[in-house]
Amino acid sequence: MSDWLALFWHFLLLGSVAVGGVSTVMPDMYRYVVDENAMITAREFSDAYALAQAAPGPNALWVTLLGLLAQGWAGALATTLGILIPATAFSLIASRLHARHADTPLALAVRRGLAPVALGFMLASGWLLLRSIEQDWRGYALALVSLAIAAGTRLNPLWLMAAGALAGIAGWI
Repeated sequence: MSDWLALFWHFLLLGSVAVGGVSTVMPDMYRYVVDENAMITAREFSDAYALAQAAPGPNALWVTLLGLLAQGWAGALATTLGILIPATAFSLIASRLHARHADTPLALAVRRGLAPVALGFMLASGWLLLRSIEQDWRGYALALVSLAIAAGTRLNPLWLMAAGALAGIAGWI
């Protein structure tokens, strides 16, 4: 099987279990493209994610950049379609079911059960990115301060991104 086709199938499976968004399956994307298949480096992975998150538009499109780095244009198409096909199908089905059965005990139980799982996936993704950027204590400190400010205040996240960029430009990290 060609590399881009294997990439498509893997991302199609990941898209099928990406409860809470694409970033929740980031650890497995990392494992597949960095650890198992060495398509890109750990640094390229974290840089692609950071670049795509800083750009305007849908934040799920960082998988397109990942595919582009891993397998060129065929990889970009493979990862994008692989992630979007299940998400689109699931969203269409779920929205129809939710419109008809939003207040049933089963619907409420599913929402209550999926929320902590999605949060756990997101925390795992954040930990993976933090490890892959190969920072010293100052990078980790900046990440923790950013987390505390984002969680404890209503400060616009763009200010935190600007502070991080300035810290990098100044050579602090």
